[in-house]
Amino acid sequence: MSELATPSTPQPERDKHLANADGAVIRADNLLAGYLPGVNILNGADLYCQPGELVGIIGPNGAGKSTLLKALFGLVKIHEGTVTLKGEDITNKRADVLVSKGIGFVPQTENVFPSLTVEENLEMGCYQDPKSFKNRFAFVTELFPTLAERRKQRAGNLSGGERQMVAMGRALMMDPAVLLLDEPSAGLSPVLQDEVFVQTRKINQAGVSVIMVEQNASRCLQIADRAYVLDQGTTAYSGTGRDLANDPKVIELYLGTLGKEKSS
Repeated sequence: MSELATPSTPQPERDKHLANADGAVIRADNLLAGYLPGVNILNGADLYCQPGELVGIIGPNGAGKSTLLKALFGLVKIHEGTVTLKGEDITNKRADVLVSKGIGFVPQTENVFPSLTVEENLEMGCYQDPKSFKNRFAFVTELFPTLAERRKQRAGNLSGGERQMVAMGRALMMDPAVLLLDEPSAGLSPVLQDEVFVQTRKINQAGVSVIMVEQNASRCLQIADRAYVLDQGTTAYSGTGRDLANDPKVIELYLGTLGKEKSS
């Protein structure tokens, strides 16, 4: 862990990380959260995502990146702090409620139903509004034409990259305002990783706000409009993707370390 990490973020730093947050589609303020009562993985995490933005979250292993996404999606108990969606307090709302309110979530693992076909997986994505299937299927397969070609194939028989398309597509079936992606390139070859990053940008360019946790920090910063560096459950740095990629402290403390973690 870096020497700069602290148990909580001082108010001036929090103000900086939340600067220009007015009008955000989703916002997290000073989150303390964890899987057990009294045991926090997040220790004062802040972030926001404006409509149409692609926001990256990077940081060392164990920093709380995936926990932050799960807290936003109601899968981890928030002990203190608030999450708002378009100004509405959604702190600790159930995941199914959050889907109906406009949040999509793609977990890192076990993110498809392997025994179901591609089409059936996408049908599961709009189970709350089955009448929308035809229009949403057309939208998703326009983004990912491969899914139309593979619509009758079982998801478990697809390649890793194709399964990731299915997972993303299913999360898009309810027309979310914001899509949460947890390590979308994990376990994929370099070529397929590049494909996933291209797909993520396509989703964003189609009008969906995206928050992406990613261990491939350098590639994440290349495509992110803005990004946050998480360390020990605290927001350590924030800025544009380009600024963080060129920040000497971020390079020294995180990007070099993350590169070693990725190659180890």
